[in-house]
Amino acid sequence: MNRTELAGLLVPLRAAVWKYRYVLLVVLAGVVLLLLPTGGGDEDRNTPAAEGTGLFYDPSELEERLEEVLSKVEGAGTVDVVLTVRDGPRQILAEDRVQEQEGDRESQERTTVVLSRGSSGEEAVTVGQLSPQFRGALVVCSGGDDPSVRLALTEAVSAVTGLGADRISICKGK
Repeated sequence: MNRTELAGLLVPLRAAVWKYRYVLLVVLAGVVLLLLPTGGGDEDRNTPAAEGTGLFYDPSELEERLEEVLSKVEGAGTVDVVLTVRDGPRQILAEDRVQEQEGDRESQERTTVVLSRGSSGEEAVTVGQLSPQFRGALVVCSGGDDPSVRLALTEAVSAVTGLGADRISICKGK
C-alpha cells in the first residue's frame, strides 16, 4: 500500500470520527468508568464478619474460638466464654411482590423466590445473611483478678463481637 492509498482511507475515517465525536467521547468515558476500581462499600462492622469471607461464625463456634485465642493472652490462664445473642444468624431471602387490584381493594402478595435445581429439588434464593447480634459476654479465667488481663480480654472481646465494655464481664475462675 502506498502513501496516497493510505491517505485516501484516512479521509473518510477522519470525517466519521469528527461527525460522531460526541458519541465516541461518551463511549470512551463509559469505558474509563468501567475500568476504574470499585471500593468495597461500608458494610456493617458491628458483626464478626459477613457471609462469603470465610469468617462468619455461629455463636457457639465463636465462643470456642474466643476461648482458644483468649487463653493465649499473657496471664489469662484457662478461659471459658459465654456469649448471649439477641438474634441468631439469619438469611435474607429474595421476595417477589405482586400487586393485585380487585374492584376498590388493592392487595399486595409476597412470595419467596425459589431456584429450581431440576430433579435435585428447589432452594430459596438467598440475598444476604445477617450475623448474630450479641447482648453480652462473660469471660471466666484464672487470671481474671489482674486489671491488665481484664483490660486486654475486654478489648479483645469487644473487638470481635462489637460489644461495649459495659456488656462484657470478666471474672476470676478456679
